[in-house]
Amino acid sequence: MVKKLLLFFVLVFGAYPLLAQSKTVTGTVTDATDGSPLPGVNVLVQGTTTGSQTDFDGNYSIEAENGSVLVFSFLGMKSQSVTVGASNTINVSMQEDAEQLGEVVVTALGIKREEKTLTYAQQTVRADELTATRDPNFMNSISGKAAGVEIKKSSSGAGGSTKIVLRGNKSLSGDSSPLFVIDGIPMANNKGGQPGMWGGVDAGDGLSAINPDDIESISILKGSNAAVLYGSQGANGVVVITTKAGKSGKTTVSLNSGYTFEHYLELPDLQFKYGANGNAKESWSTTPGDYQSSYVEEFFQTGHNFNNTVTVSGGNDNTTAYFSYGNITASGITPENKYQKNNFTFKQSTKMFNDKVTVTSSVIMALEETENRLPSGYYLNPLTGLYMFPRQRDFYSFKNNYQTFDTDRNLYAQNWFVVDHHQSNPYWIINKEPKTDESKRIIGSLSLEYDIAEKLKLQVRGNYDYAAKEFEQQHAATSNSTNVHPKGAWDYRKYEDQLVYTDAILSYDTDLSDDFSLNGVVGASYQKTVYGDGVSVGTGTLGLLYPNEFTFQNLPTNVQVLSTYDGSVIKQGAFANLQLGYKEMLFLDLSGRNDWASTLALTGNDSYFYPSVGVTGILSEMFTMPEAISFGKLRASYTQVGNEVPFNRINPQNTIASNGGVNRNTVKPFLDAKPEIITSLEFGADWRFFQNRLGLDITYYSLTSKDQFIEVPLLQSESEGGYTTKFINAGEITNKGWEITLNATPVQTDDFQWVTAFNFTNNTNEIVDIGPDDDKVINLGSSEGYQSKLVEGGAFNDLYVLKFLRNDQGQILFDGGKPLRTATTELIGNLDSDWTLGWNNNFSYKRFTLGMQINGKFGGNVFSQTESMLDGAGVSQRTADARDAGGVTVNGVDQTSGAAITTVDSETWFRAIGDRNGVGEAYVYDRTNIRVNQLSLGYNIDVSKLGLPISAASLSFIGNNLFYIYKDAPFDPELAMSTNQNAQGLDNFNLPSTGTYGFNLKVTF
Repeated sequence: MVKKLLLFFVLVFGAYPLLAQSKTVTGTVTDATDGSPLPGVNVLVQGTTTGSQTDFDGNYSIEAENGSVLVFSFLGMKSQSVTVGASNTINVSMQEDAEQLGEVVVTALGIKREEKTLTYAQQTVRADELTATRDPNFMNSISGKAAGVEIKKSSSGAGGSTKIVLRGNKSLSGDSSPLFVIDGIPMANNKGGQPGMWGGVDAGDGLSAINPDDIESISILKGSNAAVLYGSQGANGVVVITTKAGKSGKTTVSLNSGYTFEHYLELPDLQFKYGANGNAKESWSTTPGDYQSSYVEEFFQTGHNFNNTVTVSGGNDNTTAYFSYGNITASGITPENKYQKNNFTFKQSTKMFNDKVTVTSSVIMALEETENRLPSGYYLNPLTGLYMFPRQRDFYSFKNNYQTFDTDRNLYAQNWFVVDHHQSNPYWIINKEPKTDESKRIIGSLSLEYDIAEKLKLQVRGNYDYAAKEFEQQHAATSNSTNVHPKGAWDYRKYEDQLVYTDAILSYDTDLSDDFSLNGVVGASYQKTVYGDGVSVGTGTLGLLYPNEFTFQNLPTNVQVLSTYDGSVIKQGAFANLQLGYKEMLFLDLSGRNDWASTLALTGNDSYFYPSVGVTGILSEMFTMPEAISFGKLRASYTQVGNEVPFNRINPQNTIASNGGVNRNTVKPFLDAKPEIITSLEFGADWRFFQNRLGLDITYYSLTSKDQFIEVPLLQSESEGGYTTKFINAGEITNKGWEITLNATPVQTDDFQWVTAFNFTNNTNEIVDIGPDDDKVINLGSSEGYQSKLVEGGAFNDLYVLKFLRNDQGQILFDGGKPLRTATTELIGNLDSDWTLGWNNNFSYKRFTLGMQINGKFGGNVFSQTESMLDGAGVSQRTADARDAGGVTVNGVDQTSGAAITTVDSETWFRAIGDRNGVGEAYVYDRTNIRVNQLSLGYNIDVSKLGLPISAASLSFIGNNLFYIYKDAPFDPELAMSTNQNAQGLDNFNLPSTGTYGFNLKVTF
């Protein structure tokens, strides 16, 4: 331990003497055009963190060893590398580089393009932005860093799934999630089960298998304009993940190690002053008492997250290799909740035949295991019993003795004060109804790239993505009888997901003349996906033959073991892209793709084509601009993309019932199905000012989704064959919005730099047409008093609730002393925010760095079933305050007598508006919230003075989701109960939102 402490102090304070020979190098950096000095040029010793900047007169000074390489970089200028020799003076003249403004970025199919030539919106998030604060799910780190991206984090904790939507929801009954791509190749991101109002557990998604330390960058292709080459699966946009590769030269070993505490941000505001009347389960006594109040907070523990990765990179001019091992070990804020993930990554690239052929292969393996991930919803959720426990009772007697031995049944039985469909002993659920979730994932790919000629290249790639997943929950006998048989219940599922992908791409890049350039791509792809291929069993209230024996042999005869199959889709595509450039200032982009989809077989429409056209004009190259304008660009694009119907829509079949009979299919074959068509129009502008110190990127888009697949009832004349419904192509959804990114470097001196960026998003969604039945409703999720549904003329995620019944003066109507409510749910708002803003800041002072991100969501509404239930049970603080005040003050009137009502008894009021099916209007909150989302404070250690084989080291304090600057809702409105398209904005006994804070050490050898 003493040696470790000494090494730590050596790293931080440089206690060892300088062993390597270094010297002070000075010089001046000037503009090659006019010889003027360049202030603010970054000077870095390659492979280290030793750096400096030129002053106002272009002068610099830096410590460097003989033979080391100095790298000079400056926005708008070509970077230069100079080797330190015998001289102590190195002067540099830098050339302008207008093309740097359009730096090379990764686009569809992994094709690299100069950013300035793109005709659509694209945004890149760098590796250091993903790993700065060590969030276990790297996609959560993107929130606020890119315009047009909506990200909601699951409430289930580490390893949970993430909801991502680019430019709004586009499908009435399908999925609006983007396609995820690794190194140009699609990956499977199949989500497991999701919780709902009645319970359930988030089973994660495919993204959690990726180690963020392996990521080089993420390119977000927001619209179909950018993603058209991926075909129908890119209709909702694409997230392109580029992983790190080995680099030639000296082998580099890097260790990135982080530890964070995790804590809840807030709990419901509960009262502990009033208990129950007699043996009632609700706390509606009006006699105050001194009751236990700490057991709720004590249920939640401090979580611990350990995140470690070691990487090895190296090679020579012919072969490079990269290897990494990553491990995340986490314990959540609830008892017995654990998460473990191990990542192994290997990637190599070899050049052969005089560098004409490059063979690249990679293997990514992830092993994940989760224990006791907390559910949401009413049932089998420890939070319902924890929050609603009657206050006058002794909670600790049930905590310490959550089970008692039943001599009659010869088993341990649940110890709880009541048999109730909502409540169970929280510690019984934790210990006697355990959940495990395991995933084994491997992604292997092979790429062969052949330089046929100087300007002609052929690339052939293949990929196999395989995941084996297993979920199990055992429910011991005497668990909640609403969901569990007296002998117990068993939920088990084991299945496989597979994705096979291959493509061939021929690319040609040439200058047709001094003025014209041409870049062409033509290719074809094949992809087969198989999801959910396995077995499952759920005994529920049907029970087991013998209590607490969770095996297939112990299943009763009326429990069916199901063969599961979520679907198989084969897609074949042929695509082409042509980009013509004129004098590096005008670019025309033409794309087209034809898809063949197996889910449209038998329709005659299984082959479909869609085009894309875009144009970009670089005005700063066309015209002489004022000196303050460094770069100016306008762009426009138009795209149509087809989207096939899901698996098993065209010709659904009969199924076998649990009793051995047949469940007859009642949906008429959809033999005239057509693909859904998404039409996208996009305009944008990109401007840079003051030598690129200020940048503004603006995008306006308009998306229209038509010919969606909608289920409708059959007419009497169509009901032959036992069919009752059919699918038709109908419906129309539009999304229109603005995306604005403003970035700036307000301060840049020798020692201090401040870089800031704002990302603004606004999206307006409208359900223009919902099919031939104008009164049709598509339910997106509901609970008692709450409903999210799609209706014609409305918008996706419209929120409907039961409201107070009022007269023309706005007074609440009463009958028999109780408030009245509407007979049906009515529109009260929308779950989507009106606009969002992410503000990112990075400060550097000498060796210190500070990064801070503030995220804001403005407008929109959310709904809390939790608050409604707590009010109905008399355990919320507001019910205690009302009892203290002698009742609830209202503006009401008796509907019969017309007498004014100004005060209502507390229990009468809250039992009427709360509980399971109360007045939802009282529990709708403003979604607006502003929070400090990320914070990192780092110190780059001066390793040059240590005499150790370390090239770089840094120590950081890190934090995620630290605190709210403003929030109206009594829960985190950005925490998703479910990450599919249902139950958005609903809080129904969700796990509280958490924040993390800790440390991270990164050392490079």
